[in-house]
Order: sequence, then structure tokens, then C-alpha cells
Amino acid sequence: MKETILVTGGTGFIGSHTAVELIEAGYDVVIVDNLSNSSIEVLDGIEQITGVRPAFEKVDLRDLEATEGVFRRHPSLSGIIHFAANKAVGESVENPLLYYRNNLVSLINLLELMPRYGVKGIIFSSSCTVYGQPAPEHLPVTEDAPVQKALSPYGNTKQVNEEIIQDFIHSGAPVKSILLRYFNPIGAHPTALIGELPNGVPLNLIPYVTQTAIGIRKELKIYGNDYNTPDGTCIRDYIYVVDLAKAHVKAVERVLKDESEAVEVFNIGTGKGLSTLEVVLGFEKATGVKVPWSFAPRRPGDVEKVWGNVDKANKVLGWKAETPLEDVLRSAWKWQCALRDRKK
Repeated sequence: MKETILVTGGTGFIGSHTAVELIEAGYDVVIVDNLSNSSIEVLDGIEQITGVRPAFEKVDLRDLEATEGVFRRHPSLSGIIHFAANKAVGESVENPLLYYRNNLVSLINLLELMPRYGVKGIIFSSSCTVYGQPAPEHLPVTEDAPVQKALSPYGNTKQVNEEIIQDFIHSGAPVKSILLRYFNPIGAHPTALIGELPNGVPLNLIPYVTQTAIGIRKELKIYGNDYNTPDGTCIRDYIYVVDLAKAHVKAVERVLKDESEAVEVFNIGTGKGLSTLEVVLGFEKATGVKVPWSFAPRRPGDVEKVWGNVDKANKVLGWKAETPLEDVLRSAWKWQCALRDRKK
């Protein structure tokens, strides 16, 4: 019998790609999303790719009663992948209570219901933001690197949620968890049927690059060219969203088996740092499309350089990021072109 996985935030960028990989790996998928930052049409894309339309529940996970209704209607749930959260750093600084209420309460409600309904494991969507700016001796950053004081309420919700999960499980709850700390997800499904759909002005680099390349934005600003890096621009670990989605499938397989520990932490990245400028020039080379760009002053709160040591995920999860950067950047451009063509 197929196991059923609840994917919260499953119509979002990473959630939708993970739903596709779960279905293709043979799982039944139930998506829960309040559609505050995504579109119901994403379900069409998932169905076109997989031939399966996942069950969908429009529910706000802050509402315990409504969330329990999902568990009641889907009594065969084996595990949860929890993506649903607000995630804009700047907005979290301006409206911290929104972030604490949404990001913490939704997780607490899920954890409270899991033992009641016999749900065995939860994969938590965490972030490399918990490492802050690692000291030079901690680069590439491992799972054992110190967790540093968060630079934003958003980052703090990731740290606090990790602690909530650990405290809950250490209290004796019959639940297991894998915390996936991932780096910078980019790209889109190779079919260009699903991808990243930011509301308004993009806050992430790649959608800003593709929107500038296609003429929606006038110019890309690269914030800071005086960092202590080879070309002066920030360095990040950019992970293809489909590779990232596959890591969640591996984590589900592991958390539902007996041999995994009660709580485990894995970095999910490529293990390689790329500068902002390298990515922009790499996009131009991969696609043959010029991007108007210029340097701008540093943004407050930007980490200078961080990339992951992913040996643990490679060895223990049996997962590796394998897609070449050129293919990833081309997938993002293909998705942007598909969005334009849809509007014609």
C-alpha cells in the first residue's frame, strides 16, 4: 500500500517540486496551503507532469481545528513535510509578530496532532540562515557548526522551530524528525510547468535575473562589490530546486524507517560557493541572453559568504546535487519564457 505524505505549503516553489518527486517515487500526496503566497493553478502543473492530481486542502495551519480536520479526512498519513511559512527577511523585520504567529503556531499545531493520529515523522524545511556568517574555520559549514543569533525574525523562527521539534521529541513524543538546512534553491522543473512565482518585486537573485533579462525589470542591482571575496560580491551555495526536492524524498524514506535517529540534521546544498557575479555571468553564458546590471551599495544584514559541507547528506541520505549549473540556469529562463507565453 502506498504511504501518504502531507506536504504543507505544497503549492509553493519548493513544495510543488517536492510533491512532483514524491508522486514519481510512488507516494500519495496531500497538499495543504492557504494560498497566501501561491496559486491554485500550480496543481495543474503538478498533474500535467505526473498524471496525478494530489489531494488539496485550503487550510490555514494556525487554525488548530481546521488543521485537525485535514488529519481526520486523511487518516492514512504516514509523514509530513513542513514547508508552510512566511519567508521574506525584510517583511519579518517590519512585522515580526506575523512571522512568529504563522511560522511557530503552524508547526506547534502539526506536532500536537501527529501522535493523536499516528503520524510517525516530520521533515522540517530549515535553512542555512541558522549558521549566520560562519567563521572562516567553519567554511564550508557543517551541521556541527555553531548556530548563531539570527539576523531577522524570519531566521529566528527557523532556529526556534528546530528547538521546538527537538524539545517535543526529547519529551518522549512518539515522533521522529529530519531537519533539512538548505542553502539557496534556484531553477524550475525542466518541463517549465512549475517554477518560482514571486509576488511583486523578487527578493531572490534568480527571478530578478530572469525578469530583468525578459524586460519586466529595468536593471539588476548587485548589492556590494567590496566584500572579502575573489570578485567582491557575496558568495552563496545555489542548489537546484529539483535536486532539493529529491533530498526530501530521501529524508521521508529515512524518517519512516526504524534505523533513523529521533532527530537528525542535514545540510542540503552543492558543497560549492558561487559569487553573485559568477551566477549572473553564468546565466548570460548558459542562455545567450544579456542582463543589464550594475553594482549598488551593500544591503544591511547580507551574509558575506556561506556554502555547505554536504558530506553527511551524501553518505547517510544517499543523496547528491547532480544537475550542472548551466542546466539549472537554463531551466529558470525556460520557466520565465513560459510565464510570458502564457500571458499572450
